[in-house]
Amino acid sequence: MARPKDPRTAKRILVIRLSALGDVILSFGPFAAIRAQHPDAHITLLTTPAFARLGRLSPWFDDVVIDRRAPWWDLRGFFDIRRKLRGYDFVYDLQTSGRSSRYFALAGRPGWSGIAQGASHPHANPERDTMHTWERQRDQLAMAGIASVPMAATDWLIQAANPPEMPERYALLVPGAAPHRPAKRWPTPFYGQLGSILVRVGITPVVIGTGPEGPLARTIQEFCPEAIDLTGQTDLPGLAALAAGARFAVGNDTGPMHLAAAMGCPTVTLFSYDSDPSRTQPRGPTGQAGIVLREDNLVDLALDDVTAALSTADLL
Repeated sequence: MARPKDPRTAKRILVIRLSALGDVILSFGPFAAIRAQHPDAHITLLTTPAFARLGRLSPWFDDVVIDRRAPWWDLRGFFDIRRKLRGYDFVYDLQTSGRSSRYFALAGRPGWSGIAQGASHPHANPERDTMHTWERQRDQLAMAGIASVPMAATDWLIQAANPPEMPERYALLVPGAAPHRPAKRWPTPFYGQLGSILVRVGITPVVIGTGPEGPLARTIQEFCPEAIDLTGQTDLPGLAALAAGARFAVGNDTGPMHLAAAMGCPTVTLFSYDSDPSRTQPRGPTGQAGIVLREDNLVDLALDDVTAALSTADLL
């Protein structure tokens, strides 16, 4: 007997959200909405290894399964992902990529919210590719019968965190970004100069990022020895806790800025030609946009423009 494709009757639900960090953070509200819509269902998150712990810590999922995104010619990987996709009554594909859409057939064509050809609940808005992730996912869920998306709780992140002790007044500096997209990075010396300005007004700069971004922190400390280097020393709950206590965060268009915004931290995000803030800028817990500064080439973004934005927002 074919499984029902009405999400209201679904007992086993799969949510697909593979990457990247910023997109996963922007999906917190939709995750919460799916759980609220299906309080008694068994809900599984399909994600990549980097976000498995986040999914398990969150209050929205009963299980987390890993997609290692094996190449299609890898038969072992192919059969592994097909096995993981089977047995669900309904799937919310929040990744809506070419890869995740191919999973529709591998899953046995269950009820499906997404853009896969033949989906029972397609996101059929012709403007979807120009929408910000925040509005696009809410529009997708509305077409699948979820009219309301609540503000997502983040207290579970704080509870899982063990952040280091911080000064009373501190701000986060986020000088990194994806290594293969160097155009997304404001020159690191500018962050060092900004750090020195912060110190003069009694705010300690705290540099966050991955371990390989440690050299960026050391460059910042050459200009601002008082800066605290936490690169490679915090997990995602730890970063969330730091953001929750920070006066503000200044950084490139990268995942930790989305996490900071989700924790209610005021953000100043720096964009180049390499990404579009109308589609990807960080959003706060209720969808509010932070400050965005954009130059096609971030070398041309003046330090004075950043400090002026902070001053105008009464953050300095």
